[in-house]
Amino acid sequence: MARSKNSVGVNRNLNPATSLFVCLFVFALTSQSPAAEWASLKGRFVFDGTPPTPVGITADKDVEVCGKHKLVNEELVVSDDKGIANVVLFVRSKGVTVHPDLEDGSKADPVVLDNKDCRFQPHVGFVQTGQTLTIKNSDSVGHNSNIATMKNSPSNSLVPSNGSSDVTFSSDEAIPASVTCNIHPWMKAYLVIRPNPYGAVSGADGSFEIENLPVGEELEFQLWHEKGGYLDEFTLGGKKASAKRGRMDFTVEEGGTDLGDIVVDAKMFN
Repeated sequence: MARSKNSVGVNRNLNPATSLFVCLFVFALTSQSPAAEWASLKGRFVFDGTPPTPVGITADKDVEVCGKHKLVNEELVVSDDKGIANVVLFVRSKGVTVHPDLEDGSKADPVVLDNKDCRFQPHVGFVQTGQTLTIKNSDSVGHNSNIATMKNSPSNSLVPSNGSSDVTFSSDEAIPASVTCNIHPWMKAYLVIRPNPYGAVSGADGSFEIENLPVGEELEFQLWHEKGGYLDEFTLGGKKASAKRGRMDFTVEEGGTDLGDIVVDAKMFN
């Protein structure tokens, strides 16, 4: 029977050494590694100690609007079940393999930073370079959003009531960029600006999840919190762990990796 033009075979007339080479080449072609796999890394940050009592903030500007909201200092927010909000976990590895659908930040949905109830929402945000940051104002008074970056051009958007303004960042920032409102000085937020999409900010219950990470690739992550700075001491899996400047390596397994509770001692926030 004639051999198909697309089939791969070994000519029996070749000498043994050449035949071995061809066989190895054919084996390499037919046993190539499968396509890259992707999975999530998740966990929950837990406060080891008595949750702090929220400290109130008195509005002294546009009191007729801002004074009706219950404003509190958001440097350290801990839920009743001890979940730590606003902890940032992001991939620090420069050579991380990025999911092809996520490589171009300009194609991602915009991140929204809202001036709402005379505070920034969210208090800590994560944005990829090239991704649109939409600054909104849902209040009935004007706000400005002054983003203090080091590598990107300065941005200070004056946003009228029910208005919005778009900003993009071409460079990642080594440290989180603070966001302030010069009109209402108690308002403060942070933006973590990274060159890839692999980062998350813990929610009100302390939980986080980073999706579509490359399976089997050892990655360096970094932990940061507004009041605690780079978190370098915590308990993971019931064991004490240390991470210089909040840096620690994890490898995401097939099907995803759940770190469980990452317990941080109250002294880290002193």
